[in-house]
Amino acid sequence: MYNFDEIIDRRNTNAMNTDGFRSYIFHADENMKFPYKDEEFIRMWVADMEFATPQVIIDGIKERLDKRIFGYTKIFSNDYYNAFSDWCQRRYGWNFEKKHLVMSNGIIPALYELVQYICKKDEKVLFLTPSYAYFKYAADFSNRTPICSDLIDNDGYYTIDFEDFEKKAADEKTTLFILCNPHNPTGRVWKEEELKKLGKICEKYDVWVISDEIHCDLLRCDKQHIPLAKLFPNYKRIITCMAPSKTFNLAGLMISNVIIPDDNLREVWLSKHYNFDNPLSVAGAQAAYEKGEDWLKELQKYLDKNFEFTKEYLNKNLPKAKFKISEATYLAWVNLEEYFDKTENLPIFFANKAGVLLEGGNMFVQNSDCFIRLNLACPKSILEKGLKRICKAVNEKHHHHHH
Repeated sequence: MYNFDEIIDRRNTNAMNTDGFRSYIFHADENMKFPYKDEEFIRMWVADMEFATPQVIIDGIKERLDKRIFGYTKIFSNDYYNAFSDWCQRRYGWNFEKKHLVMSNGIIPALYELVQYICKKDEKVLFLTPSYAYFKYAADFSNRTPICSDLIDNDGYYTIDFEDFEKKAADEKTTLFILCNPHNPTGRVWKEEELKKLGKICEKYDVWVISDEIHCDLLRCDKQHIPLAKLFPNYKRIITCMAPSKTFNLAGLMISNVIIPDDNLREVWLSKHYNFDNPLSVAGAQAAYEKGEDWLKELQKYLDKNFEFTKEYLNKNLPKAKFKISEATYLAWVNLEEYFDKTENLPIFFANKAGVLLEGGNMFVQNSDCFIRLNLACPKSILEKGLKRICKAVNEKHHHHHH
């Protein structure tokens, strides 16, 4: 019914994915040269998908276009809330009051603001590492101290070091914990008991929690997402962030949901946060929540197959790579410590030697040396090409070493 094998050309659309890799991955300008032409690269880096947004969303946007005026817009009607709230009820058995929902142009901008509203100048922000770098940047931006609690890597399956976490949460200067649920880059879907333990520790020490749940819809078919706030309905210090951007490949539409149950913090947000909503984004997001679930189910099946394929391919062609299929996200987190030492810049190596753009452990704060993160949200034919190039480059490097 949906064609996830279709290859769509993204050039000449100002796509970050095709045009932004020099600045984003390599902090370089357009003069940086590679042995590959830009269009020859296999792109497995930034977290958007190579799949078309479902037609129901495009139709929703077209309908809004036909209204012909795009003036100042905020979400006033109940339609959007109903669509999103039904989605959460149906998929997670969870709900929230309409007044708790505020909109943001993205979860990252929301984090940057919330850190400032929640933490005083000398206070600390805690998160689990390896981590999406912007959790740290959100702390750095307003000169709050980032504190890392390293996850425990059990042969590719990550768990929380609760003793370490509690020790850091207990510090009276630690006032905010940013949780990634499900976790990027490790792909863990946190279990109920893990979330309960985390939440209880935060409650015990009055720590605020921002639960970034942007990947919550992108689970393997047999997994279930639990919003942290669902387990702690009376703890008002949990802020939940969700968005249609990853799920439906709408990142460029810049619309995110932020659920703030605490009245005081929400007042601060509403008084300081300058926000109108893009009318086309509202229409697209609403259509996604109302009519996109069917497409999402098919997408999940396709991604499951891509993960299986990746696992088999690496087992066969790069047997010393350590990789467990991610429970969530479309991102594979692969440990190459048997092939590289910690000093190697992996994104540079793979760009030059394999013609593959990917992100290395250096982009995930710490506890991530020798890892690469691969975006598997692409047609299988492209995935196969990318994996082939990756394995060939690593094996050739090894071949030279041993002779």
